[in-house]
Parts: sequence; C-alpha cells; structure tokens
Amino acid sequence: MRFVIVTGMSGAGKTSVLKFLEDINFFCVDNLPPALLPKFAELCYEQEGEIERVALGIDIRGGKLFNDLFQVLSNLQEKGYEYEILFLDASDEVLIKRYKETRRSHPLSRNGSIQEGIRKEREMLKDVKTKATYIIDTSQILTRQLKEQINRIFVENQSYENLVITIRSFGFKYGIPADSDLVFDVRFLPNPFYIQELKEMTGNDEPVSSYVMGFEESQTFLKKLVDMVEFLIPLYIKEGKNNLVISIGCTGGKHRSVTLANALYASLDKDKHTLLLKHHDIEKDARHKK
Repeated sequence: MRFVIVTGMSGAGKTSVLKFLEDINFFCVDNLPPALLPKFAELCYEQEGEIERVALGIDIRGGKLFNDLFQVLSNLQEKGYEYEILFLDASDEVLIKRYKETRRSHPLSRNGSIQEGIRKEREMLKDVKTKATYIIDTSQILTRQLKEQINRIFVENQSYENLVITIRSFGFKYGIPADSDLVFDVRFLPNPFYIQELKEMTGNDEPVSSYVMGFEESQTFLKKLVDMVEFLIPLYIKEGKNNLVISIGCTGGKHRSVTLANALYASLDKDKHTLLLKHHDIEKDARHKK
C-alpha cells in the first residue's frame, strides 16, 4: 500500500494536492490529528488490498497535537508501516498574497499578522521538511503544473528531484532580480534594438531569435551555459536546494536575454527537471512608454 502524508505551509496548495490525489484513486483524509495516524494506518493495512493508496493531510491546524507527529512517525516505522511525506512550500511573499486575495486569516496569526503566523508555522515545520520524501515549491507554478508534478510522482512513478528551476530574462537597467541564484550577462551579443525592423519586436518573435542566435558566439555561449547548468543541477539537489533561479540579462530585458532564456529552457530536459520560464522585464522598455 502506498501511504502518503501531505503536509507543509498553509496556503501552499495542500487542499489542491489532496484533490489531485483523490482523482487518481487515493483514499484521502484531511486534517487528521497525528495521534490517530497509527490506528488509521492499522485499519487501512487490515483491508487486505482493498485500499491500495492512502493520502493524509496533516498540518498545524491540529494545534499542540501536531507536535506528536515525529513520535507517531517513529511508531509507524517500528510497526513496519512504510510512508512517504509530501511537503508543500511557497515563499512568504506568495503566501501573504494568497491570504490577502482570499481574505482568510492564518491559523497562527492570533494578532491578525499574516507574516507573523507564517514565521511561526515555518519554524514549527522546519524539522518535518528535512524528513520529506518530496518537496514541491508552489510559488511560481500554475495549478496545471502542480497537477502534472503529482502525476509524475504518483502515476508515472518517475524519479522526482526536489528542485524547481526558474529560467528568467531581465533587463539590467531595471535591476537584477533579488531572488536570482545564477546571473548571466548577454550584453556582449549584438543588439537587435539597433535593427529598425527588429526594434519593436521581442526575443519571443522568430526574426529576433534568429538574428541573435545567428552569431557563433551566441551558439557557443548557449552550449557552455547548458553544460554548466546540467553540471550544477545534481550538486544543488545533493545539497538539498529546492528552488533554483537562473537569470539572464541584457540591457532592457526585451531581445537578447529573452532569446537566450528561451533557448536554455528548450535545451534542458523537461522530463527530468521541473522547469519554469519567466520574462521579467519584456514589457518594461521605457524607451517606448508614452
């Protein structure tokens, strides 16, 4: 029997994930107090094959009972029950935005401060996260992409790496994105901005991308970049990193950086890695603002 514990930060998508798991024939129970977990596991295993997939949603709504989780998990192991932990996470900024959009209060924000509630919850969950089988950061992914990840793990049984890779283009004149892990400057490449018929286009347009990639230095740079990123990815995974942001910049973030970000995204293995593509400043060119 596949026994999955779904936990993580409030607002990170646990309810959606339980729904996805239910759609693929998991027997799902939400907000079960950890103290009841061993008895529930025992009942499921006694069904002699009638229940083959179980998912339990456990979070800090259980209050003080949540502190019993590690003892409970230890008891499960002693009884020979195998389990997996799926941990859902998101950045503080994204969680705050989600709470404000839904007008909900955080379970731990007694004084009304969502940020303080998130801080307390993150502290409570830090040990659970270190023991997670899978970590999915939902900060930058769509609901459809989250469902694809769940299917990849629990339907296709593919190996899953707890690393979401965001490839982002940006313009140096607007500043380097603060959450960048790796930053590459492609301002050494010829600039389509000075080609009249390409000036108003972006790197998403074929004439611009063909122009930029038509230079030998562009092809050489891309080859070396892909080689380095593929070298670094398993090292980041080994160190436990679960979110990697690769930022590629040119002057305005409209032509060269967009082209190279698209090319890097196309060159990496999407079946092996979770990849996101963002163009941070593509519409910000101040030279064309009225």
